[in-house]
Amino acid sequence: MIVGTAGHIDHGKTALLKALTGQQGDRRREERERGITIDLGYAYADLGEGALTGFIDVPGHERFIHNMLAGASGIDCVLLVVAADDGVMPQTREHLAIVELLGIRRALVAISKIDRVEPSRIAHVRQQVEGLLAAGPLAGAPVFAVSSLTGEGVEELRAALVAEAGRAAARRDDGHFRLAIDRAFSVTGAGVVVTGTAFAGRVQVGDELLLSPSGRSVRVRGLHAQNREAGEAHAGQRVALNLAGERLNVEQIRRGDWLLQPRLHAPTQRIEVEFSLLAGEAHELRHWTPVHVHLGAQDVTGRVALLAGEQLAPGATAFVQLQLNAPVHAVHGDRIVLRDQSAQRTLGGGRVLDPFAPPRNRRREARLAQLEALAAEQLEQALPALLAQSLNGLDPAALERQFNRPSAGWQLPQTALPVATRGGTRLFHAPRWQALGEELVAALGRFHEAQPDELGPDRDRLRRYAFAALERPVFIALLEQALAAGRVAASGPWLHLPDHQVRLSEPEEALRARLWPQLEAGRFDPPWVRDLARELGVEEAQMRLLLRKLARLGQLQQVVKDLFYPEHTLRELAATVLELEAQQGVIRAAAFRDRIGLGRKRSIQLLEHFDRIGLTRRFGNERKVRRDSALALQAN
Repeated sequence: MIVGTAGHIDHGKTALLKALTGQQGDRRREERERGITIDLGYAYADLGEGALTGFIDVPGHERFIHNMLAGASGIDCVLLVVAADDGVMPQTREHLAIVELLGIRRALVAISKIDRVEPSRIAHVRQQVEGLLAAGPLAGAPVFAVSSLTGEGVEELRAALVAEAGRAAARRDDGHFRLAIDRAFSVTGAGVVVTGTAFAGRVQVGDELLLSPSGRSVRVRGLHAQNREAGEAHAGQRVALNLAGERLNVEQIRRGDWLLQPRLHAPTQRIEVEFSLLAGEAHELRHWTPVHVHLGAQDVTGRVALLAGEQLAPGATAFVQLQLNAPVHAVHGDRIVLRDQSAQRTLGGGRVLDPFAPPRNRRREARLAQLEALAAEQLEQALPALLAQSLNGLDPAALERQFNRPSAGWQLPQTALPVATRGGTRLFHAPRWQALGEELVAALGRFHEAQPDELGPDRDRLRRYAFAALERPVFIALLEQALAAGRVAASGPWLHLPDHQVRLSEPEEALRARLWPQLEAGRFDPPWVRDLARELGVEEAQMRLLLRKLARLGQLQQVVKDLFYPEHTLRELAATVLELEAQQGVIRAAAFRDRIGLGRKRSIQLLEHFDRIGLTRRFGNERKVRRDSALALQAN
């Protein structure tokens, strides 16, 4: 268990920890000389439960709230300290608000310095404290009257801490390891050491990790967990890690950095949050307000973009997008605290819903519905609604990063359908995927009605026509499934319904009969559109229209503008390409030119056409046959 102190300056937090643990929390000389805590202090003690309890002593002065926040994000139980002579003070209230915003739901209260006051004053302060807690989630927390000087009440408080440790629920450690760094220093003979609270997962000596947001790779040379040397540490422990890395030095690491399992490394500057403005705020929070954002041990500046309306009333909760001025690491469920631009007061806080928020369309109904789903505590609770609302499916790798839940442990809803795409597996809502398949067939039907003289669109045209919102890998997977099921047919690059055919009109059939011998007679050098039109006495536009229609029917292929080859002639040329590669190992333009007896320009045009239709692939001035191409397979 990790216990963190909270309370106003000079209320005896550090002295009480010394009485409980026998250890001095203030590490700096200036802290001891001035008698105030400036930075985080750490202590570990066996209170009698048989295991070490970690204590984080935080500064109480308002100028050092940022240090308090850096330590408070990883604690399990808060020890709220209120001096009997002062009673509840401004930082008592602010620290308590921060604790509640961070989602800490276990607390003990110590009324300190009771040796300085009368019993009636202790009773009065107890009432103050109980009234302060009454409206919040820590209502009913046990209250102990103690004196660090005389020791009165300290044993009772220690026993309560032991009981809390026994009730402490172990944090989930099935996620990938992540640790919020709050200290980094160098140890002679060992090198760089970082300390912090392990938020998730496990780490062992020898593990390869990443420093985030820099992305620098490091290796764990040694570690201490709860101030004891260990071979492994896990979520919920205070951990010190001795790191090794190429040219690694302590100046490259700052408080607020994270130490992560590499799969979690995805720095972001745009996160969406379920945010609550403190009820005690005097004014509404306006859209685009500049703020300080505290996440883990990090403090970054940014702005608040409200996702509904232009202002948020005190005490209200809303979805907001935080646009940050520096990259951060976050996962779903992380707690954040917002302070004003000058870092003088706490505004409110909340819970991260999506650490990879979209840059556009953030106020659309569909996006707000996704955030409603993400407001669930667990991935399994959010998945059904997320699947139902996702047009392009869900990327399991992105979900794993977003929730820090390895996919091997997921319990997918029955409606989840894994779909293999060229961009990796996507999870779809099965009824939605089926509806997309129906829409594909319906879209082709509409296209045929609108363009009865065309065989059909190619892939890209069909996507633009009916599925512009679908990502290309998803559309291709949808199309390939329809082709495999026989619901859609392909004639060359053209897609159509199986029973759809393009028929030539009688005048077109007559003109085809006249032009076809001309194309065949030309063999490897057929006539251009203008030459055919002049020879047969028709308009050039009419000739071009017919030749394009024949190309859509699969009878011709257009090599360059206004130059069409019969399908069987292209197959002859393809066979020549295959022979050249079989003989010489590669296809060179000069050898192809000599074999077909045409000029270099036409030979290059034909070879570039074979590149486009997938028969060949160019490497510099040479080409190789793609063995998986349709023409190559047919030739074999």
